[in-house]
Amino acid sequence: MTADTTPRSIDDYLAQLRRALEGADRAMIQDALSDAEEHLRAECAARPGESEEAVLRAIAGSYGSPEDVAAAYRETERTVQAAFAPTRPAVAGASAAAAASQPGALRRFFGIWGDARSWTSLVFMLLSLVTGIFYFTVVVTGVSLSLGLAILIIGVPFFVAFIGFTRVLALVEGRLIEGLTGERMPRRATPTAPGGLLARIGAMLRAPRTWTTLVYQLLMLPLGTVYFTVAITLAALGLGLLGGSIVGLLQALGFEVVDGWQTSVDGTPLTGLEALGVALASLVIGALLLTAMLHLARLVGRIHARIAKQLLVAD
Repeated sequence: MTADTTPRSIDDYLAQLRRALEGADRAMIQDALSDAEEHLRAECAARPGESEEAVLRAIAGSYGSPEDVAAAYRETERTVQAAFAPTRPAVAGASAAAAASQPGALRRFFGIWGDARSWTSLVFMLLSLVTGIFYFTVVVTGVSLSLGLAILIIGVPFFVAFIGFTRVLALVEGRLIEGLTGERMPRRATPTAPGGLLARIGAMLRAPRTWTTLVYQLLMLPLGTVYFTVAITLAALGLGLLGGSIVGLLQALGFEVVDGWQTSVDGTPLTGLEALGVALASLVIGALLLTAMLHLARLVGRIHARIAKQLLVAD
């Protein structure tokens, strides 16, 4: 750091670090700023007799300038993303051009069965109803009690504790989203603002993320209900058609799988060949429904992760 660019305070250092990380992932920027602020404030607390500028000059070599820290975070992020990126197995004897070529439409459609993110996104859709009910209950109960206790001395501490708890839930939700959808989310909590209790409360209430977190947690109930209903409905239809088709195929081939089973249309029994055709059609439609469900789960996971990043990540 040159004399002209040396930060004079922690806020100045964080502002320079934010500028150096411009264009990077918002969640990564939040983590970098959180780590830097926590470390710098700890250094200043350990040297109470020195000014922030003096402390920053003293640790410039060990911690690094904002540009150095930004470069280190970018490199670490690239390394981590490359390590977790899905890899395609190499085909023996295939040329580089052939290996890089895109698979056909049919292969891409059914290849979703081998995509781990589609399955984890489906798990997220099923879990979202439970988390949505929990978040909605916490927010409604917390807001109601905060308003009811506002006239009492316990009202302010309760409200502060409630807001702090919702921020912890937001961090947990971010880790869940990142684990199940792959979208980068914050991994560290935002450091507490400096100053006394009133200053920290004021900073928390002024932060837009405090209120967008509440909005997100309220939205999770209707969104979770839709996600769960769609996933269960498509899974039930697809599995029902697959199960019925297997029974129909066995019945058409002469096996008495279910007593009294009789495939008919308008009360008229189908011939063996007709029943076989209906069973095959059910098998195809069921497989298509389940495959479409996995594609939809993958899409829902991506869209919801973007919504969560907008509401849970600080600007």
